[in-house]
Amino acid sequence: MPHPPHPSHPSDPTYNPISVLFPRGRITGEDHVNRLVLIVSLLLVSTPAWCIAQTWTDETPTLAGGRVTLGGEVTVTASPEDDGRFNYTDYERNALQLIRVALTAAVRPVERVTLVTELRAEGDTSGGQWTATPYALYVRVRPWRDRPIDIQAGRIPPVFGVAGRRAYANDNVLIGYPLIWQYLTILRPDAVPANADELIYARDAGWQSWYSVGASDYERGVPLATAFRYDTGVEARVGNELSRISVAAAVTAGTLSSPGTGARSGGPQLSTRVAVRPTIGLVIGGSFADGDFLSNAAERDLPADSRSQRYAQQSWGADAEYSRDHWLVRAEAIAVRWALPYLDDPPIDEPITSAGISVEGRYRVAPGVTVGARVDHIGFSTLAGKYESLPWDAPVSRVEGGIAWNIARHVTARFSVQHNHRQRGQVTSSTLPAAQVSLWF
Repeated sequence: MPHPPHPSHPSDPTYNPISVLFPRGRITGEDHVNRLVLIVSLLLVSTPAWCIAQTWTDETPTLAGGRVTLGGEVTVTASPEDDGRFNYTDYERNALQLIRVALTAAVRPVERVTLVTELRAEGDTSGGQWTATPYALYVRVRPWRDRPIDIQAGRIPPVFGVAGRRAYANDNVLIGYPLIWQYLTILRPDAVPANADELIYARDAGWQSWYSVGASDYERGVPLATAFRYDTGVEARVGNELSRISVAAAVTAGTLSSPGTGARSGGPQLSTRVAVRPTIGLVIGGSFADGDFLSNAAERDLPADSRSQRYAQQSWGADAEYSRDHWLVRAEAIAVRWALPYLDDPPIDEPITSAGISVEGRYRVAPGVTVGARVDHIGFSTLAGKYESLPWDAPVSRVEGGIAWNIARHVTARFSVQHNHRQRGQVTSSTLPAAQVSLWF
């Protein structure tokens, strides 16, 4: 009887050249050479795209006399396996191995009314299933022609903060995402710990946690805020990027950590942001959000005397950006407070909190070539258990540096290296190189 094909052989249906280049486990000298081979291969494979992109104009594609505007993006990212799950997203994908194909369309059937949609298909270079979803789908109405006021309804961009609206590869020099918008904590909206010890011990389970109340399976936690999903709701905005002051507010079905109306989401949520532009090149913003964190299913599993309480997620945000000449510097901070039910001793009788910050800088060293670096950290409040007091999740930090090269008018290649560290878990530190090619129109 013939042996079945080995997973590293092209005849096997699960064969994946990326995973062969970056095998799981110990990194050898040969693997370092393979990393360089992969980067060069990505650049060579994208050569036809360079030639096509060189013939494109900078004009936005339009149809129907300008009433339909089209756009798109194709991004391929490759890196070694992230065994510490430092870069996993709330779609359970590694952000450093993401393949994304996106198509956007803005349809203006009548003046001052626009229908906006973005369809995304995503996979990853380590194999696995592909998904397709309407990432954005909303109507935007501008009641007055000469006033910067608009109302949006549907699956809308987030009002809170800024990084959640910069999820496109061509908006970033670095490949990784800010920790505060991506890193998965051990909290879940569909399951809650019975006491402080249960929450503290969940830290050892890593990115997937289990609790005795609510959903009974192991499942991923949620980030402080997510950059990978829009929420369903209604938004109003006064002012634009040219206004000295702009204000936006939204009511959405889910929360910053868990958008949407699914079984794992809470909500509804009210969020708002105020941005001030005191001088050219400087933007300062402040945000706030308040929503119900626990899902309806989790609340139904609570004891009767606990169901009448409100278990809120409250978030505060601050952001700043300054650009001058070839420099651009950004900083964003988020602080979040979650209220959880008091079920058993040792109790969780006070809201637990987390705060994180991201500081990023970039410099254009030559036409089409930009270098950048980012420093991130997330900390967690201390929780008193029966035998010890510890942060309820392991504090985590990241340093990332990289370079972006616009090799053609609509094609960008990136290379970055990031180092992650946290105080506890099966994997406490990880250094990951990554390469990426993006084509957009």
